[in-house]
Amino acid sequence: MSSGPAEKNIALLPGDGIGPEVLAEVEALLPVVSDAFGCRFRLSSHLIGGAAIDAAGEPLPAATLDACLAADAVLLGAVGGPKWSDPAAEKRPEQGLLGLRKALNVYMNLRPVRAHPALAGSSPLKPDRLEGVDFMVVRELTGGIYFGDKQEGDDYASDLCCYSRAEIERVVIRAAVMARRRGGRLTLVDKANVMATSRLWRKVFGQVMQEQFPDVPRETMLVDAAAMRLVADPAHFDVLVTENMFGDILTDEASVLSGSMGMLPSASLGDDGPGLFEPIHGSAPDIAGRGVANPFGAIASLAMALRYGLDLPEAAASIDAALADCVAVGACTADIGGAMTTAQAGQAVRERLAGRRRQTRAGDVRAN
Repeated sequence: MSSGPAEKNIALLPGDGIGPEVLAEVEALLPVVSDAFGCRFRLSSHLIGGAAIDAAGEPLPAATLDACLAADAVLLGAVGGPKWSDPAAEKRPEQGLLGLRKALNVYMNLRPVRAHPALAGSSPLKPDRLEGVDFMVVRELTGGIYFGDKQEGDDYASDLCCYSRAEIERVVIRAAVMARRRGGRLTLVDKANVMATSRLWRKVFGQVMQEQFPDVPRETMLVDAAAMRLVADPAHFDVLVTENMFGDILTDEASVLSGSMGMLPSASLGDDGPGLFEPIHGSAPDIAGRGVANPFGAIASLAMALRYGLDLPEAAASIDAALADCVAVGACTADIGGAMTTAQAGQAVRERLAGRRRQTRAGDVRAN
C-alpha cells in the first residue's frame, strides 16, 4: 500500500526589510501547489540577518543553520537595512547570508533573465532590444574577493581575491552542461587583461571546454565589454559563467531587462544537500511595510526550488506560467505597471495557478 508522496522539508528565512512580505506570499502559495500536484510540504521559519542580530545576537544563529542543513530546500526573503549598515560593526546581516552559503556549500548561483513582452514599457531599454532576451547567468558563489582575507585601517585597506582550479572547474562544467542542454553559446566573463585570477579562469575554461565540451559554442568576453553588451545587445547571450563579484554586479544590471529587479529569482546550488533560493532584489528598506513590494521574484524563486531542489518540474513550470499570465494582464505591483498590493499580486498568482490546474485536469478527463 502506497504511503503517498514524500514530504518535502522547506526552511523559510524571511529576514529583513521586504523579505517577510514577499516570503509570506511564497508560504501562502505552497498549499495551492500541494493541492494541485499532490505533494506535501513541511514548513518552518527561522531568523537570519538583521532580525537575527536583534533577536539572537548573531546574523546566522546555530538553530537557523541546523534547520537549513536538515531541509530539502531553503527559501530566503532578504537581509540587510540601514539599522545595521555601519561597515565598522562587528556583526552585519550580510554575514549571515555569506555564512549560510558557505555552510551549505552552494558554490553556484543561477540567475535567469527573461524579457516578458508585456513589460517592455517598464524597462529603460528600447523594446526592440528586448526581443528574444532569455539567458542564464551562472555565478561562482563561495570564492573570490568576497571571501578573501581582508585588511582594514584608517589609511589602508585590502581585499584578497583568490581562486583555485577546482573552484573554477566545477562551475564551468555545470555551466557548459546547461549551455549544451539549451543548445546555445557559453560566454566566460572575466578581466583577464588585468587580473591574475581571471587569467586562471580563462585558462581553465579553455581546457575544460576543449576536453569535455568541444561541441558547445563558446567565447570569452571582458567584464566591461559584457556590461556594455548587456544593454546594447542582450539577446546575444544564452549562458554566461563568471566569478563571484562580476556575477553579482552584472545580474543587478541585467535586472532592468525584465522591467524590475523585483522580477528576478535565483538558485544557489552545490553537489548535494539543500539549495538556497532567493529573489535578487535585496531588502528594499525604503518600501518595507508599505505593502507595495513585488512578490514575483520570490515566487519565481520558489519555482526554481521546485525545479532544481525538490524534483517537481511540473509544478515549477505551472508557477512560471501563472506568473507570466499575471504579467500579461497587468495583475501585478506598481513597479511593473500594475496597481496591486503585495498581497493582491500573490493572490493573483494563486488564483491563476489553481485555474491552470483545473483546466489541465479537465483536459485529461476529456482525453480519456
